[in-house]
Amino acid sequence: MSEQTFIQINPERWLDIEQFPGAKFFPLAEPVSQGSIHLLTMKAGTTIPIHTHPCDEYVYVMKGVVETGGKTCSSGIFWFTPAHTQQGPHIAITDVEILTIRLGEMGVFESP
Repeated sequence: MSEQTFIQINPERWLDIEQFPGAKFFPLAEPVSQGSIHLLTMKAGTTIPIHTHPCDEYVYVMKGVVETGGKTCSSGIFWFTPAHTQQGPHIAITDVEILTIRLGEMGVFESP
């Protein structure tokens, strides 16, 4: 029989994203093969450049303010980006905490 899984968010288990200094993520689950549900933090001033993913992506801003594609998103904003759709740049206006659900592999962070 399946059981519920509970995860304690431990500050020591956050992973740095080397190519984006100031950004860290915390994996929570893998809902589909190579997909992820994870938390992402970005320190104010951190930028993730324009990019695409080969899968759909769902994002919820939990804390802070982030600008994405010229739209300012504060806590409580949710956005959806279909697979292969250009997105970003993501610019942290303040320190930001985001919940992301990606339904497939991450892909490569390159400008299209």
